[in-house]
Amino acid sequence: MMYRKGEVSYQPLPLPDRVQLDDARSLAAAEAFLAYMRKRHSVRDYSTRPVPEAVIAACIAAAGTAPSGANHQPWHFVAIGDPAMKARIREGAEEEERAFYAGGAGDEWLAALEPIGTGVSKPHLTEAPWLIVVFAQRYGMTGDGARYKNYYVPESVGIAVGLLIAAIHHAGLVCLEHTPNPMKFLGPMCGRPEHEKPVMILPVGYPADGATVPAVAKRKKPLDEIMSIFRG
Repeated sequence: MMYRKGEVSYQPLPLPDRVQLDDARSLAAAEAFLAYMRKRHSVRDYSTRPVPEAVIAACIAAAGTAPSGANHQPWHFVAIGDPAMKARIREGAEEEERAFYAGGAGDEWLAALEPIGTGVSKPHLTEAPWLIVVFAQRYGMTGDGARYKNYYVPESVGIAVGLLIAAIHHAGLVCLEHTPNPMKFLGPMCGRPEHEKPVMILPVGYPADGATVPAVAKRKKPLDEIMSIFRG
């Protein structure tokens, strides 16, 4: 629960968890993490193997460690394992997708999606053992009902989702980043207030034996295209 304005003041603490490596170990750790993250894939084909709720909770807790604007943590994660609820979400998502692929997206957008192999049907929304719906909070509320402004909401939630995806991969699971557009029904269905906006659904589970990924998904920009460096 957020504190009210004026209830706390700045108090510096000694760095509580210092993780410090020598140069060689630092490089080895970074390269090992890179190699492991290169094994991460967005997957649409899921096994029926169940995933313990505790694993999902731990992944969401990792996402909650993300930095955020003014430390307001403007996010909420709804984990859904109920088959009937997942079916309702799939029905609503596919209804919106039909309008999207019928022309709402525009030719250029649809052409960009063609190599990915997406379409109206979203079986992963019911086949995955869990769905995690990510909500962004436009503003926050204190325990006594006072409203406060959140800052850098898209940036903060984006960082948290990145940590969530990394945590899911680290747990040996796979997920898919489904972006609602706008899927306003998710708020009432998930019991969330009007000031929270659904920004992503992550189906989470183990990959099916015959799982595939689009070949184009393996094409990543080289380092010299995504990094500029100015040496001192």
